[in-house]
Amino acid sequence: MKIALVHDYLTQRGGAERVFELLCQRYPNADIYTSLYDPEQTVALGDRLVHTTGLQKLPGAVKYFRMLAPLYFPAFRSLNLQDYDLVISSSSSFAKAVKKRKGARHICFCHNVTRFLWDTQTYLREYGDYRYFYPLIETIFHQMRKVDLAYAQEPDLYIANSSVVAHRIQKYYGKQALVINYPISSSNFTFSSKKDNFYLASARLISYKRIDVIIEAFNWLGWPLFIIGNGPERERLKAKALKNVQFLGHVTDSERSYLMSKARSVIVAALEDYGLVPVEANASGTPVIAYGAGGVLDTQLPGHTGVFFNRQTPDALHAALLDASQISWDYRKIRHHALSQFSEEAFFSKVEHVISEVGSVT
Repeated sequence: MKIALVHDYLTQRGGAERVFELLCQRYPNADIYTSLYDPEQTVALGDRLVHTTGLQKLPGAVKYFRMLAPLYFPAFRSLNLQDYDLVISSSSSFAKAVKKRKGARHICFCHNVTRFLWDTQTYLREYGDYRYFYPLIETIFHQMRKVDLAYAQEPDLYIANSSVVAHRIQKYYGKQALVINYPISSSNFTFSSKKDNFYLASARLISYKRIDVIIEAFNWLGWPLFIIGNGPERERLKAKALKNVQFLGHVTDSERSYLMSKARSVIVAALEDYGLVPVEANASGTPVIAYGAGGVLDTQLPGHTGVFFNRQTPDALHAALLDASQISWDYRKIRHHALSQFSEEAFFSKVEHVISEVGSVT
């Protein structure tokens, strides 16, 4: 069976990209396609050939990839995938639009519906330019929603990373989705039962991640906080932070693994569709303090692997941090939970059963 692996864009290093990296490792003979590729800023694909679209040739496209939203659908439709028996797309937005040949099958690992189109206010809340240009942006997005809905019918099967995402796929696209919780690359995370005196947040610095909530809570407490990640919100967030908050920017995978294992807790304030970061933290033996909605409801055991707060506000996080500081965590049990429930073996056992079932239909 000839397989094509397709991802929205390989210009950053987030949870969706880490899942795609696992797919690439699992299927070393598959061909890789994406709209834009920056090997310095995304997951490691070794010497694998990565096929890109015509957008790769546009000056500044890799740096300003978010500005090209209206161009991605035609870019993916232009990809020639006629030689492939199975197309596996990894998509939060555009890659699901690829066109397969007649008789082939298309499985979409859907990390979310196209969030900026279907949850625009939340996704772009902190962008000043969005407020000024709302009428124009909304007109464009209205047309793009129609296109997104049409191309959402292309996959033969959706695999959602959580029950929350499966519900959204049904709500917005009218498609049923099979829920398979995504795995972590467990070998990338080390365990430590000795924690240092700092807390950690690891996320792209964009508005819906609610790093602002985390910063304000830590400003009040004065506790050490390290923030891993880059994004358009970086300067605004740095202006809010006091000296106990440090922005580390991009770090290597080994540095990130070390920080995960030594942090007192990893903080997640976003409404995550699934969220690999909490599972990665648990695999490092580290508890999670998270906004109690979305994907963490599938992955965390309150009081055992983490603590939830029920509002995305600094005072709610502040209270959860104080509560968590009083718990005697069993770091080994936290790690065992993650490795037993969210391993690559458990994930691919389910995935390959699905592929065999879907691939057998001609």
